[in-house]
Amino acid sequence: MKKVEAAMAGTVWKVLVEVGDEVTAGQTVIILESMKMEIPVEVMMGGKVASISTAEGEFVNDGDVLLELE
Repeated sequence: MKKVEAAMAGTVWKVLVEVGDEVTAGQTVIILESMKMEIPVEVMMGGKVASISTAEGEFVNDGDVLLELE
């Protein structure tokens, strides 16, 4: 499993994928909101979304796992 982690603290504004979706390298999977800015979270490698560990509106800290790819 490849973990996708938050690069900074913020609120999950939008989750753009669902479990089972195929994603490609560079694809934005989640958008965080911090200090009135939208921060896209991109995957570094392609794969299939195995699990999503957060929900829209939830606060996450730097390093928190947002989702896992298989």
